[in-house]
Amino acid sequence: SMASPALLMRVVASAYSVAEKAATIVRNVMAAGDLGIVEKTGANDLQTKADRLVQMSICASLARKFPKVTIIGEEELPADEVTEELIEDGHCEEILKKTCPAQYTGIKEEELVIWVDPLDGTKEYTEGLLDHVTVLIGIAYGGKAIAGVINQPYYNYEAGADVVLGRTIWGVLGIGAFGFQLTEVPAGKHIIVTTRSHSSTLVNDCISALNPDSVIRVGGAGNKIIQLIEGKASAYVFASPGCKKWDTCAPEAILHAVGGKITDIHGNSFQYNKEVKHMNSAGVLATLRNYDYYASRIPNTVKQSLVP
Repeated sequence: SMASPALLMRVVASAYSVAEKAATIVRNVMAAGDLGIVEKTGANDLQTKADRLVQMSICASLARKFPKVTIIGEEELPADEVTEELIEDGHCEEILKKTCPAQYTGIKEEELVIWVDPLDGTKEYTEGLLDHVTVLIGIAYGGKAIAGVINQPYYNYEAGADVVLGRTIWGVLGIGAFGFQLTEVPAGKHIIVTTRSHSSTLVNDCISALNPDSVIRVGGAGNKIIQLIEGKASAYVFASPGCKKWDTCAPEAILHAVGGKITDIHGNSFQYNKEVKHMNSAGVLATLRNYDYYASRIPNTVKQSLVP
């Protein structure tokens, strides 16, 4: 008889289906036309009805199946009863067929922390830049991002009426990452992807010092990591606080699963244990390849301005 799949693979398989459900909610809220926008700390820090419903759906669905796992979501929400139509009970069979890496087979529920960004790129969502939007579910063990799911609810949305909308990318360290075509930027090209709505002198000075061939400004950390793994950009540089653990956990796992690297501006790796502070206060530097090239060119003035 087949041994039942390891806990990690069951969590990832469920997170995959939960993320697909989340994408449906995101699209339905947009289609209904009332986004229910609330300002949290200001005009660049928004929350919509989609953020709220998706977080309730993800957290309640995963907590029901894995009650001892710690789940940390971006939004602070009242402890309302979650309606059954928000619960997703399914899982992805393909993921359960993969062999769990040996170092993760003995994990217990209480050792996992799941970091959830229900709608990464909320500002872009409210402005109709729908391809920037992602749903992020990151899974951490021992303080390290080891698995992740990124759903793009509007992937392909400009490709015409008959296309399948949306896609789900997933990855586990030691297995790899799936749901996209891994591509590298042409050799010798230095293309930087950075923030669209949180720019500053420091952010721009840091990018100038790297002397890139071009700079892409887009919303969402999930979206930026996708630019790296699909060969649209060679480095993701954000010399500013503002990015949080739920922004980086899922993308980090996927990037690391294909041999990339993400750190803060000083080169420190991110910690994802449940006690950790939520802010990545020393910025972000990520690449699929050639991490050292970019890391060595971050100006000391930038590093001194950003305290981990």
